[in-house]
Amino acid sequence: MSLHVVLYQPEIPANTGNIARTCLSANATLHLIRPLGFSTDDKMVRRAGLDYWPYVDVREYDAIEELYEAYPDGMYYYIENVGSNYYTDYNFTDMDRDLFFVFGREGSGFPENFLDGKENQCLRIHMGHRVRSLNLANTAAIIVYEALRQQGFPGMR
Repeated sequence: MSLHVVLYQPEIPANTGNIARTCLSANATLHLIRPLGFSTDDKMVRRAGLDYWPYVDVREYDAIEELYEAYPDGMYYYIENVGSNYYTDYNFTDMDRDLFFVFGREGSGFPENFLDGKENQCLRIHMGHRVRSLNLANTAAIIVYEALRQQGFPGMR
């Protein structure tokens, strides 16, 4: 089983750079769904990813359907603050399939109807009522490291 982070049409280069660094640390693949709100050559992406960027396994797609076609047996979880399922309620250890955490746009999340039929795969993070959402890079780190914790941090020191 491999771990994957998917950014659906990301808008903020610094978030993507920080998530790239998290992916490298977690031995995870980063998937970017176009259009991107920046170029991956953008200095803000590389600055946030520091000198790690060349070592990150980054794959880009024109549509999320291309990702689904490339990984038809993947287990996809959609991270959204409107879901009713909490990430802490899931067991990420009994998976024989690649595990994908899909994050929507920073400003607007996923498009309308995008999550229809996927409600049981939508996960959210606990947070106080005064906060609408957490920073995307922080959210990705929380989710990825919970999955790794449950798995005993495979291949990590």
